[in-house]
This record gives sequence, C-alpha cells and structure tokens, in this order.
Amino acid sequence: MSEGRRTGEGLPGTATSLWLDTTPETSFPVQDGTVSVDVAVVGGGIAGLLTAYRLKQAGLSVAVIEARRIVHGVTGNTTAKLTAQHNLIYSRLLRSFGEEQTRAYAQANQQAITTVRDLASEHGIDCDFQEADACVYTTDPAELSSFEAEVSACQRVGLPASLVTEAPVPFNVAAAALMRDQARFHPRKFLLGLSELIPGDGSHVFERTRVVRIEDGEPCTVTTEWGTVRAGKVVVASHYPLGDRGTYTLRLKPKRSLVLGVLTQRPLPEGLERSLLISIEPMYSLRTHPWRGQQMLLVGGKAHKTGQADTVRLYIELEQWAREQFGPLQVIYRWSTQDNVTPDGVPYTGRAGRAPGNIYVTTGYGGWGMTNAVVSAGLLHDLITGGDNELARMYAPGRIKLDGLGQIMREGLDSTAHLIGDRFNSVRPEDIPPGSGGVIKEGVKPVALYRAEDGTEHRRSAICTHLGCVVAWNEAEKSWDCPCHGSRFSARGRMLQTPAIEDLAEINEDS
Repeated sequence: MSEGRRTGEGLPGTATSLWLDTTPETSFPVQDGTVSVDVAVVGGGIAGLLTAYRLKQAGLSVAVIEARRIVHGVTGNTTAKLTAQHNLIYSRLLRSFGEEQTRAYAQANQQAITTVRDLASEHGIDCDFQEADACVYTTDPAELSSFEAEVSACQRVGLPASLVTEAPVPFNVAAAALMRDQARFHPRKFLLGLSELIPGDGSHVFERTRVVRIEDGEPCTVTTEWGTVRAGKVVVASHYPLGDRGTYTLRLKPKRSLVLGVLTQRPLPEGLERSLLISIEPMYSLRTHPWRGQQMLLVGGKAHKTGQADTVRLYIELEQWAREQFGPLQVIYRWSTQDNVTPDGVPYTGRAGRAPGNIYVTTGYGGWGMTNAVVSAGLLHDLITGGDNELARMYAPGRIKLDGLGQIMREGLDSTAHLIGDRFNSVRPEDIPPGSGGVIKEGVKPVALYRAEDGTEHRRSAICTHLGCVVAWNEAEKSWDCPCHGSRFSARGRMLQTPAIEDLAEINEDS
C-alpha cells in the first residue's frame, strides 16, 4: 500500500442510514412487456412517489419506475428536515425574484409541512412526525448583518422567523435565525405507507426496472431493461435528469455530505430534541430522532463536490467534531447523501425543454428536498392536469438568472479541468488493497480496478458513461464517482446514480 493511502476499514458505525435500517424492504414487481398509463414517473424517491400519488388522486393512471428499490437513493439518505428555512436564502430570493415570487416560494414550502402531516393522518401512517423549531446559526460576529437581513426577508414574506443570539448547542453562537412551526419525520415510513396507495386501477409501482431511453411523443415511450411503458406524459424525478447530455450539466452542481447517527453519553443541550439546526460555513447539521427508546443525534456536514474528496478523512473529521462538541459518543450509523444545487437556489420543476412537449423534470433541491419535493409534486400535478400554479415561472427549468452565471462558469471550468486533467492521474495496481479500488493505466486507457476482499480483480473502463470524465474511487462508500456531474457506479461498475444511465463499460467493449 502506498504511503498515506486511506482505507474505509475501521470507520465507525454501520454503513447505512437510520431510515433504511428501521424499515422493511419493499417488493414491488419488475416491469415486464408493454404497459400503458396516463403518466410515467421515473424515480421512486419522495418527488416521484408524491407526484404519482397526487396524479392518481386526480383520476390518472400512473406507473412509478425505479431502477433499484423505492426510497433507497437520495430520499433514503436524507436528514429529513421538514422546514421552509433553507439556510440563508430569502434575502437572496428577494433580490433575484422579487417579493411576489419569493412569498409564493416561502408559503408553499411552509404549507408542505402541513401537507405531510395531513397525509400521514389521513392514511394512518405512523412516520414519527413531530413539530420542531428550525435554526440556522453562526459563531462569527461578522455575520450578524447577514442574519438580520435574512430574518427581515423571512418576516417580509410571512414566515415565522426571529433573530436570536442563542441556540440549543453546547457552544456560543453569535446570531441565529429561528423559525417556529417546522417539523421532523421518518421519510421512509411516510413514503412506504404512501406507496401502497399507488398500485391498482391501472396504476403501478415497478422496482428493479432501469430506464434506458425516454422518447417524447404522443404517446411518450419509456424503454426499460425489461419492456416498454407508453404514457401520455413522463415525469423524470430521478434526482438528476436521467440521460441528460448537456442541458443541465452546467446548471446543476452535485454535492455530497456526510451524516453520523450517534448516541451521546452526556445529556443533549436543552431544546435540541425539538430543533433542526444548521450552521453556515463551515456547515454542520444537527437534529434528533427516536431510536430504541433513546434520542439519536444526527450529525451532518463535510459537504463536498461529488468525486472530489477523501471521504474517509471527512468521516473521521466529522466524528472528531461531534466528540469535541458533545463529548463521548457511540457512532451507530454513517451514511452520505447527494444533492443537486441550482445557480439561483430554486429547483427546476416543469417541462424539460423550452419547446412544448410531454416530458417534465424535477431536480435541484439543493439539500431541501423534503419540502421542495412536496411543492414540486403539487406543481407537476397542476401542469399536467391543466391547473394554475403561481410557482410555474419561478421553478421553470429553462430559466437562467444573471446572479447564477458565476456558478455556471465555475462548473464549466471545473468539469473541463477534470475531463482533461484526470486522464493523467493513476495509481499502481499493487497499491490497491483488498476491498478497495483505484484508477490504473492499461496502455493509455484509464481503468477502474476494484480488488474484492478475496483478492478477485474487477476491471471496468474508468470513463463515465455520461459525458466521458474519469471516475474517482470513493473509499468510504465503495463506489466510483464522477467528479464532473455526479454520476455514481458500484465497485463493479453498475450504475447507481444519474445522470449516467449505462454501467461503466467492460474493458473489451471500450475502444
């Protein structure tokens, strides 16, 4: 092993999320043959399932198509904060979109909390829903003016926000924006209960069914590994627009962050059990959730662009920070999640292209998908059924705001640098220990070599099947991650996360 190489061995906790470990596995069927529905929904996370539920309630037949198991991807690895407080966003939204649209955004995201509560109550879904206060804070006195501006913006658009100088954390804060009437919940319990209401009367939920092509038309055609789904409309809710080859590559920044589920020996600060906390730079997220009669503390942070970090080191640093703040603790779970960030901070939800068509997309929640997915599901329902929605223009996927051009330029330069520069980076095969991977060179070709625990070697092309960047080995997650646009593949090359829709190529297939 080369000096300084880190491995994932010895990382604390079980590598799964609290949500996945405390709910049963699903067993919806594989799509087979040809199926016809009014609307096909690609993606079985919170956005896809809520959209399908809303459309079925409106009398349309739907088919949810999930490549793996529903609520296993981004939604299965969230921190599940139901809040309209999306960090320091409202003062920025007022500048970019004006008061009318910002108020619509704020009120829709606040209403999303009530929507989840009411749906859970209506259908008898026990999802650990509990009201909580949301609080974004800083320890830097120089940021006070930013917090004053944010609270003023929140109050201007009708949100229950106030400026305070205390927070339920074991250290001093300089300023905090406190928002009442927010909530926390168990996302998988909620969505698994909701998913049972979708099949029947011509509607379906399909799992282990990977979409390989989507064609617009009348009807649209969704081609899967096993058959075809014909639909009047298609909603692409696959986190990143599935198969996109350029429209969104510069307008979405893929970001991963880490979470630890821990049990502390010391009592938690008073008020923390009913709070959702997040700090500005450096970003740390805190919330609790009931677990086996105790309150588990979820500690999040160490955000980084996908494929561009030493994930083992970041997990270690996150654990160290948690111990410094909360004292002795036991790490029960560790997991990571991925978010797409738009340049202006507002999701892309609506028609996929500028020209009239029957394909719709929803993406770019920027880490605030629990409420924004509810909002987007309502917007998609209205767009497809012909209803009016005041957020249609604000969320329109085709928009480009001037204050977001900087991010677009930075993403373009960053992706280009990795597209070219990463072709010159490689490791020696003998430096890859069992249970690990690395990009090696075979001639001039970059090869993704994974050495299994038993020493068996698995080779795939290291070229991402999305737009040709070289993937990087993620030691903590045991995956191949694209540093350009966030596609992810399993250790043996199987596609895990869009925008790529094809596995890493076998070596004999790669010219």
